[in-house]
Amino acid sequence: MPGRPRVIDPTTPLLRERIRRVFQNLPAALAGDEEAIHEMRVGARRLRVALPLLGTRPEGRRVRRARRVLRQLSRTAGQSRDLDVAVGLLEEAVGRPGSAEERVLLKRLRAARQRSRRSMAEALFDLEIARLRRDLRTVVRRRAEPVFTVSLRMRDARESRGGQALALLQSLGERFDPLALHTYRRRVRRLRYVGELAEVLRSQPSEAPAIFKDLQDRLGRVHDLYVVSQWLAQQADHAEKRGHADLAAAARRLAATFLERSQEEHRAFLAVDPAEALRRGLEAIVPVRSVA
Repeated sequence: MPGRPRVIDPTTPLLRERIRRVFQNLPAALAGDEEAIHEMRVGARRLRVALPLLGTRPEGRRVRRARRVLRQLSRTAGQSRDLDVAVGLLEEAVGRPGSAEERVLLKRLRAARQRSRRSMAEALFDLEIARLRRDLRTVVRRRAEPVFTVSLRMRDARESRGGQALALLQSLGERFDPLALHTYRRRVRRLRYVGELAEVLRSQPSEAPAIFKDLQDRLGRVHDLYVVSQWLAQQADHAEKRGHADLAAAARRLAATFLERSQEEHRAFLAVDPAEALRRGLEAIVPVRSVA
């Protein structure tokens, strides 16, 4: 009598892999490694999206607590990562050797980055990492949901999150609103992670992750340039209060340059018809229907 066909469980290994990616970068991130900080943040965000889609009891205490700590983990590392990007942008804009005032500004930004890295390491130690690991081990022990259940959750996430993202984009129109655009970017990023999960479970390539990543990257440039412009504007204000006219003038000039570059990136973002790109990305998220 033939035995029963072996049931393939692709969801539990995927959940394990998402968990592993968070913790494999944690030691180097604590040491201040720029790339490890980035990978840790990305891993925490991916896992935070994956848990309610893959895990059993998505509204249970352990999943909710794990997602809360993962959010804290990504936010704690966020400022340090943003300053890494800001330093690179300012170094590129100033060039070498740069004026005396520009070198002062660059030195201050580097010092802020170094302080942020020290603060980040201390803050990460304050997080409940041990409890997070225990909660995630319990979630994995229960095994992930079967593919059909995950597929239904992905469909719901695509419809709800996609609708929210499209409504926000339509309310923005062509307005340059960096804070609202950054909120939209976060929503696109979550959709990208849903698309990645669907792609892995189907074992078929999909356009969705690439479409969402392009939108995310374009808005990331808008955000990064705007953040540098605001930091420079603050430096100009401080310099003026202290009577450092030359330093204030240099900071104002650079702030205006970065703000214009941010607005240029926003115009480039609008030129790709982001609403249509969002719709194409949502259509390309095809949840799994069945498993052989």
